Amino acid sequence: MPENEPEPWEYTLYIPNDVRAVTVSRRTLRLILAMHGLIRLVDTAELLATELISNAVRHTKGPAALRVRWSAGVLRLGAWDANPEPPGPPGPPGELGPLSEAEAEEGRGLALVRECADVWGWQPLSRNGSRGKYVWCELEAA
Repeated sequence: MPENEPEPWEYTLYIPNDVRAVTVSRRTLRLILAMHGLIRLVDTAELLATELISNAVRHTKGPAALRVRWSAGVLRLGAWDANPEPPGPPGPPGELGPLSEAEAEEGRGLALVRECADVWGWQPLSRNGSRGKYVWCELEAA
């Protein structure tokens, strides 16, 4: 690793199933990125984290978590929730188009994640008998 490359770091914010957690997560992410000198990633990272966390809060009944990790010039954002079901399909690439009234309220989060992130995915999780999933995306700093 080059000398000027920042050390890897990681934060996890555990949140209750509460719509206010989306705002808390977004503001916390902004502070984390500002403290690490990654302000240029804030706007896109906030959008992505908002979509991931709002899906976790909206579509599950249990707690959730936002994970923020920096390593080798890549910012990874992820949302854990207690629902093991896969996230809904994001729709065709490049076709965000105008919003219908129903879509304005919900439904295009993963399409935004797919369009704005360099890469995204999800994986089922199982730990100590609890099941859930982890939906993540990455942004390269370059």
